Amino acid sequence: MLAPVNVSLDSLHIETLIPMLIAIGGALVILVADLAKKNLDKSLYIMMTVIFLLLDLGALFQTDLNQRGFFDVMLVDGLAVLGQLIVILGSLLFVILSFSKKSFHEYLYAEYFAFYLFMVAGFQFMVASDNLILIFVGLETSSLALYTMIAMHNRATALEAAVKYFTMGALSAGMFAFGSMILYALSGSVEISKIAEVMTAGGFEPMALVIVATAFMIGAFGFKMALVPFHTWVPDVYEGSTAALAGFMSIVPKIAALVVTIRLFEFLLQSEIVWVEIMIYALVVLTMTLANIWALVQDDVKRMLAYSSISHAGFVMAAVLIGTTHANSALFIYWFLFLFTNLGAFAMLWSSRSKTNEGRYDHTFEKFSGLIKTTPLAAFLIAIFMLSLAGVPPFSMFFGKMYMISSAVTSGYMTLAIIMALNSAIAAYYYLKIIFYMFFKEPLANAEVDPMGNATLSVKSVIGVAAFFTIFGIFFVNPIMEMVTYFVYTSGY
Repeated sequence: MLAPVNVSLDSLHIETLIPMLIAIGGALVILVADLAKKNLDKSLYIMMTVIFLLLDLGALFQTDLNQRGFFDVMLVDGLAVLGQLIVILGSLLFVILSFSKKSFHEYLYAEYFAFYLFMVAGFQFMVASDNLILIFVGLETSSLALYTMIAMHNRATALEAAVKYFTMGALSAGMFAFGSMILYALSGSVEISKIAEVMTAGGFEPMALVIVATAFMIGAFGFKMALVPFHTWVPDVYEGSTAALAGFMSIVPKIAALVVTIRLFEFLLQSEIVWVEIMIYALVVLTMTLANIWALVQDDVKRMLAYSSISHAGFVMAAVLIGTTHANSALFIYWFLFLFTNLGAFAMLWSSRSKTNEGRYDHTFEKFSGLIKTTPLAAFLIAIFMLSLAGVPPFSMFFGKMYMISSAVTSGYMTLAIIMALNSAIAAYYYLKIIFYMFFKEPLANAEVDPMGNATLSVKSVIGVAAFFTIFGIFFVNPIMEMVTYFVYTSGY
């Protein structure tokens, strides 16, 4: 008969779970409040969500770095902290956009904000673990919540978007499970660090199974990051979602997937397995290039930004390929700056959103014709965000692109650096397209477009914060770089 095993509470390091438990607890509190009293004002749900996200952020800063917890399935290292910081900060800024003038269908339900917090907790579990089972739990928790949130938008295109996202997500989950099964069969472990140790000691044999497992994992996370050819759901899902939720999807799920990808592919790339490097190299180049080409021919600004976000994901995926500390630092610097610029771009689309739907698209380029003559401030704000996304100095994204390209150059990837620079030049064309419509075209006859018609003081404040960091990014690059570099150097515990 086996003797009972005593596990002390201190050895579990429960504090590693506190940030996620706050998000989960917040979701449950919102549901209980709704059960206790129906028809509460939506502002209460939004404020509760904001409060719990702030508590989540505070708990993250109180967590000790470089420790494992809860039977060693939790891992709090530099990558986990940076990943959670972007997840929580991005979630906090985008949920404030729910304070819009127009009362959209999904915001009337407490369940929407409960799902939002469950989703945040799922992303946090993904980045704060190197255990494939817990990563899978986090992936599915966040995905299932996000599917439902998309479907709650009361439009036919929203239901179509949710079904497409669910279908592709189910395929992604299957690929992750199958890839994890092969890695477990090869190593006898589901912890990435132990998988790396066992497979390195065994010379990565049999090589065929290693490549198959890698291919399945690339497919699984290629879906979450919308890399070509796993991107097909993105334009339709962004189109069917609100601009606020589409902007959220362009930032938060991708950083969670990027952190897991860094953990998973680091040892595979360092082992110099040629086929693994070729697969990821091709993925990076195809994603950057094809997404930019598709963005050139879009008639809707939101669909254009959807393809733009695909291209940006390919751009930072280059850091995973390069695999150096410099490249990983550049990835997080890039994503911090991208967070504020993309937040501003989608927030401007959200502020112009109306509940009337006269056609398939809500944000056609023609809608913004002559905006400089009708609403000059809105035109200048949109122009600033687009110029920053294009990487035009002195706006913030210029420095993000420079760090990424310099990491490729210093690591000897000169061809990749040239491809990245050329794609940045191509992307400038479609970002300048909307600027051309706003500044050089006449307003549409009888057009009733109010670019700030959906904007409350809260939405305007978010736009102001995004504009401030976009315009004055040059003053924040060095502090962000110091913070990111410190945490990246302390990763891999």
